[in-house]
Amino acid sequence: MTYKEAREFLDGCNQYAGEELTLEPLREMLRRLGDPQEQFVTVHIAGTNGKGSTLAFVSSVLQEAGYRVGRYISPTIFEYRERIQINGNYISEEDLARLTERVQKTGAQMLEEGWGHPTTFEAETVLAFLYFAEQGCQMAAVECGRGGLTDATNVIEHPGTAVFSSISLDHLGVLGNTLGEIAANKAGIIKPGCRVVTYRQEPEAGQEILKKAAECGCPLTEADPELAVSRRRGIRTQGFDYKNWKDVEISLAGEYQFGNAALALETVEALREQGHRIPDESVYRGMKNAFWPARFMVIGEDPLFIMDGAHNRDAAQKLFQTVSQVLKGRRIVGIMGMLADKEYDEVVKTMAPCMAQVFTVTPPENPRALPAEDLARSAERCGLHAQACGNLDEAVKRAEKAAGREDVILAFGSLSYLGGLAGCLQKRRQ
Repeated sequence: MTYKEAREFLDGCNQYAGEELTLEPLREMLRRLGDPQEQFVTVHIAGTNGKGSTLAFVSSVLQEAGYRVGRYISPTIFEYRERIQINGNYISEEDLARLTERVQKTGAQMLEEGWGHPTTFEAETVLAFLYFAEQGCQMAAVECGRGGLTDATNVIEHPGTAVFSSISLDHLGVLGNTLGEIAANKAGIIKPGCRVVTYRQEPEAGQEILKKAAECGCPLTEADPELAVSRRRGIRTQGFDYKNWKDVEISLAGEYQFGNAALALETVEALREQGHRIPDESVYRGMKNAFWPARFMVIGEDPLFIMDGAHNRDAAQKLFQTVSQVLKGRRIVGIMGMLADKEYDEVVKTMAPCMAQVFTVTPPENPRALPAEDLARSAERCGLHAQACGNLDEAVKRAEKAAGREDVILAFGSLSYLGGLAGCLQKRRQ
C-alpha cells in the first residue's frame, strides 16, 4: 500500500459512520491488534479551548525529562501527518502506509464476520496507538477529537491522567444543549485509577467533572488561572509565576496561555505524584520549548501578521483580551473564515471592536464551511467594513494592501483554513 492509497482508504472509512454512536467496532479492531492503547501511559486531554496548547506544554516537558512521547492531535494545521507524532517528529509516509494496511486487513475481516467498521477518525486513532506501541513510547499525550464519552480516543481504559482544559458552549446539540451536559460528556474520559486535573471551570461544568471523579474514586486537582501571575507579556515569549513555580518562560503568546500553562504544570505535578521522574530543569526547558501552531502565532513581519484559531465564543473573548493588551493602539486588519455550525455571529460581535476592517474567506475543502459572503454580512451587521474574498490568496493580497507597515493583520477563526493561509503568505514572501 502506498501513502496515497492509505489516505484514500482512510478518507473512505466515513462510509461506515452510522446514526448510532458506538465505539464497539473500534474496540474490537484494537483487541484484534493487541490493544496497543494499553501499552503506554496516557495523558488524556478533553475540553473546548486550550487542549492543544496544554498538550504541547505537557509533552514537551515529558520529552525534556527523557521520555519517548507520542502525540495524537486534531485538527491539524499544516500537514496531515502532523496528527501522529513522536517527540515532535511526524509519522513517516512509509510507516503510515504500512500500518494502514494492517488496519485495512483487520477491517475487512471484521466486515466479513458481521462487525461494523471504524470511521475515519477511529481508524486514525488505531493508527496512532499502533505506532506509539510499535515505536516504544513510554508516554502519550492524546487529545480528544470531540467530546469525551463517545470520542474515539475514549477506548483508553486505563489513562494515567485525565486533563480538562476550559470547557464552554461548543458542538451544541451534538455533545449536549447546556454547559453541564457538554461537561458531563467530556468527563466521560475519567476512569477508576486515574488522576484528574482540571482548569477552573464555570460552576455548572466543574460540578460535572467533580461528580464523575468522585464516582470513579479519582483524586482531583484544579488549576487556578488567576494564580498565574504575569511577569512579562509579548508576542514571542512570555513569563509568569504559578504557585511555587517562579519565572516560567513560555514561547506561546496570548494572555490565555498563562492559564493553559498553569494547567500543564498541575498535570506535571500529578504525574510526579504517580511516580514519574520529571526534574525541575526539565519542566522549565519543556515549558519554554513548547510549540503549538496557530495560537497567536506570528507568521509575517512588515506588517506584523498573526494567526489564531479562535473559532468559538470563549476563544474569541480570550483573543480580544490578548489583542487589547499586547497590540493596544495598533490598527488591526482582519481576515476571518468560519464553519457554518459554529457561533460565528458571536465571534464576529466579540472581535469587531478591535478591527478596522475585515476580509472574509470560505474555508476550502470543508463541507461545513460558511460562505465568505454570509460571514461578511454578519460583520457588516456589527458595523465593520467587510469584503468577501474568492480565495485565501486574494484575502492575503487585499489585507496586505489595506495594512500600513505599523498596522497588524490578524487572521482568525476556523483552524481548517489557517494552514493554507500561512502557505499563501509564504509563497508571496518567497
